[in-house]
Amino acid sequence: MSVIVKESPLSEKDMVEQAEKALADISRVRDGIGRVIFGQESVVERTLVALLAGGHALLVGVPGLAKTKLVETLGIVLGLDARRIQFTPDLMPSDILGSEVMEQDESGKRSFRFISGPIFAQLLMADEINRASPRTQSALLQSMQEYHVTVAGARHDLPAPFHVLATQNPLEQEGTYPLPEAQLDRFLMQVDILYPELEAERRILLETTGVDEAKAANVLNPERLREIQMLIRRMPVPESVVEAILKLVRSARPGQGDAEADKTIAWGPGPRASQALTLCARARALYDGRLAPSIDDVRALAEPVLQHRMALTFAARAEGMSVRDAVARLVKAV
Repeated sequence: MSVIVKESPLSEKDMVEQAEKALADISRVRDGIGRVIFGQESVVERTLVALLAGGHALLVGVPGLAKTKLVETLGIVLGLDARRIQFTPDLMPSDILGSEVMEQDESGKRSFRFISGPIFAQLLMADEINRASPRTQSALLQSMQEYHVTVAGARHDLPAPFHVLATQNPLEQEGTYPLPEAQLDRFLMQVDILYPELEAERRILLETTGVDEAKAANVLNPERLREIQMLIRRMPVPESVVEAILKLVRSARPGQGDAEADKTIAWGPGPRASQALTLCARARALYDGRLAPSIDDVRALAEPVLQHRMALTFAARAEGMSVRDAVARLVKAV
């Protein structure tokens, strides 16, 4: 996730005009996704909010819930150059980043040429990311934070925009490697995908088991997506929302004077979580057609933004408590 940049403030008239155009584009994107992904409105909203905020998202759900389909659809609808990497235990960092090969010209002079890997895309799908070894997972650390990679001492910039949407199966743990905390922190949000509602599943049965199946269509381009992302960064944030974000994030850390938090939380989110909440609250406000975020946005986004950035103590886990329970308790105090 990139840092928040300072921009000259827009006039109220310009802000309203640009927001109306952005809202119309976002509405077309939602309709485009809705033709292929049935139900899962919350999942689509959170994933789109992560992309509009300029960040990465970790999609967690059991097999068969259209995680891969969602990422593929987003790439088509947003007009992004999308590539997919199937993470496996034998995957190497060079399989992601690329490598240098030696070439010899007609005069016999030898030189190295860099062949880029699949990470040089605008939308990278890291499928089953926890199946790769820690060494391979670390290949994404620099790219997700700094938007460039270093191979053989040479810097190679990634295309803009650059987003990573990773998927993970929470059930099957054999042959998997837990994602390190440093990498989890680079995901703007963790989006939990649950089973669809009855009517959505009925529509899935009727519309995906015939001869003709709905296909996604492009409605946006990368340049327009970048413009919307910059507009979101220029949206004003009320002081009350800033205070709510600071109170929520700081209360999720042990040693801040909350006896219950000290008892249940082993370690909590850092300042990057506050940045993520600020950006996502702005994006969610625009997604809903508002020009400024509210405290309700902070409450709605607290779980997906914080749950992968904190851990419980052994005593709390022994009592059957989950990170979601801890976040829900903190949200009530905001």
